[in-house]
Amino acid sequence: MTDIAGDSALMSDALEDLESARNYRDWLCSLGLPYFGDDVLEIGSGLGHYAADWADMGVNITASEADPTRLAALRARFADDQRVRVRELSVPIAETGDYSTVVAYNVVEHIPDHVGALRSFAGLLRPGGAVVLIVPAFQFAMSEFDRAIGHQRRYRTAGLASVLRRAELKVERCHYINGPGLLAWYVTCRLLRGRPKQGPLLTAYDRLYVPAQRWIESKVTMPFGQSVFAVARKR
Repeated sequence: MTDIAGDSALMSDALEDLESARNYRDWLCSLGLPYFGDDVLEIGSGLGHYAADWADMGVNITASEADPTRLAALRARFADDQRVRVRELSVPIAETGDYSTVVAYNVVEHIPDHVGALRSFAGLLRPGGAVVLIVPAFQFAMSEFDRAIGHQRRYRTAGLASVLRRAELKVERCHYINGPGLLAWYVTCRLLRGRPKQGPLLTAYDRLYVPAQRWIESKVTMPFGQSVFAVARKR
């Protein structure tokens, strides 16, 4: 049984739309890469887009899912790919492990007991291992689409850092990413009640905006953003 909430079909549709945003995925994958060790577990792998990209970057990774439909899709996708292992894993997680890194992109915001979930992530790590997260930012940007796909909350950096500390993790990094993307999300999803989806607008965003903003944020720390990126260590 999992406590990750949301419309499963709508979440899968949103994940499918992410496939065409190659520059955006590469940006997010590259953010996590420096904190990965030799044995990485991804929580909530969805349809496997991030796992496949990390495998292409040389990461030894295990993809995991609780949703039966997405789990079946993962197993089919990586059936002949020895670089990616697939396992069923539901939150809350009772078992422990010895992974070097647990990564969860756009997962924790779905979980009502996010402190307990992060404690269970830490239980899957060896001492000194890293939890690497991306979560949506700023509660004022919460939209009907957020709620439909099961978002319980959006975060500020201080709030996420506090949650990580309550889960007995040592915060190493916690900062906003994709600054102007926050405005785009607010207008598209909150004001116009739309949702991100494939099409000319997403293509232009991915090809023109993302490379430029990625370069800017490699030089400047943003005071706001569409998402929060965080790294925390098991003590």
